[in-house]
Amino acid sequence: MSRVLVVGGGGREHALAWGLARSSAVDEVVCAPGNAGMAELAECRAVDPLDPAAVGALADELDADLTVVGPEDPLVAGVVDGVTARGRLAFGPNRAAAHLEGSKQWMKDVLAAAGVPTARFGAFTEEGPAFAFLETLPGLYVVKTDGLAAGKGVIVTESIADAREAVRAYLSGDAFGDAGRTCVIEEGMTGPELSVFALCDGRDAVPIASAQDHKRAFDGDLGPNTGGMGAYSPVPFVPDDLVSEIMEKAVHPTLAEMRNREAEYRGALYCGLMLTPQGPKVVEYNVRFGDPECQVIVPRLASDLYAHCYESAVGRIETPVRLRNEACVGVAIASEGYPPAPLRRGDVITGLDAAAQIPGVVVFHSGTKSLDGNITTNGGRVLTVSATGPDIAAARDRAYEAVAKISWPGLHYRRDIAAQALP
Repeated sequence: MSRVLVVGGGGREHALAWGLARSSAVDEVVCAPGNAGMAELAECRAVDPLDPAAVGALADELDADLTVVGPEDPLVAGVVDGVTARGRLAFGPNRAAAHLEGSKQWMKDVLAAAGVPTARFGAFTEEGPAFAFLETLPGLYVVKTDGLAAGKGVIVTESIADAREAVRAYLSGDAFGDAGRTCVIEEGMTGPELSVFALCDGRDAVPIASAQDHKRAFDGDLGPNTGGMGAYSPVPFVPDDLVSEIMEKAVHPTLAEMRNREAEYRGALYCGLMLTPQGPKVVEYNVRFGDPECQVIVPRLASDLYAHCYESAVGRIETPVRLRNEACVGVAIASEGYPPAPLRRGDVITGLDAAAQIPGVVVFHSGTKSLDGNITTNGGRVLTVSATGPDIAAARDRAYEAVAKISWPGLHYRRDIAAQALP
């Protein structure tokens, strides 16, 4: 039997801990730092998840058989390196491979070198060349921070004036500090968005599942970008042959180019795509499961999550990925003021037990804290209510039935998650 350390404290990590705890090969899960929901199924230990030495020391103290690193920030900081340097296994890319998300400029250079279809782009540190490149684009402008910005460092606009303003804000450091002092400008693409998740062992990769998330804060895809206000899986317009095409034209060439750069990739790879009139094109790679996509993929797994993570970490995928013949819909519930940030914290959350009693429902915690015997709000996105069902419609109905039972002052959520996937 195995002991697993899960690094992180959001909804994605709660879903991973929940899935790992269900494995017959796992007898203990420890989370660091965790949250109030994760504390109900695992011991939570206080550690700085961005400190490779501290996480490595905790893995040693626990004698962890596997460390699973959830968020992008610790991966980019080299936490996997801090664990493997002690002779222990870790699931996730090392620091060199995590640069695929840590620098959008580097990622685009990898795509170009690998021949992966993607949008025309340029990377800039000065306004003049950036503005000149904007003038060459046909009228849909995408401006991104080069570095990590918690999913919020992207502006998509049809206004060149707004695009210029974004460039100024990024390059000056006013918007995202050092993360934006190099910005990447792309030609805007049109078409449905899609996320495909793959399990990688350095040389090979197998698809896990397709999912689609909802980035905008409000119904109808209105409002500012968020970390994700909900997701669903599978995506009904994505046949198996399309997934095979994406693996052949995007994922496998990327892994080969990563090896050429001495950045062998192991872990979960999130391939974000646009299904353009010219075919699928890569929008971005993330070096981990998405949040909230993880919360709708893990409940669909019929195979053993621990086996998948372990085999990826040792560099030998053997266990086939199997999914239940079910759909899953997840609805994020956020605090008032998010985005950009909650107006207050510490509100008591009611209705969690009633929501969890609905068949097929699991409530994953993101921004919660235990205080005086109560579960309270402690972040922007507070919960993801995930529900499985025989199809998208049934899963969606269950998710919203559960959401309706949960309450705290000022909460908000989108009411159209997965609506576009209904018949």
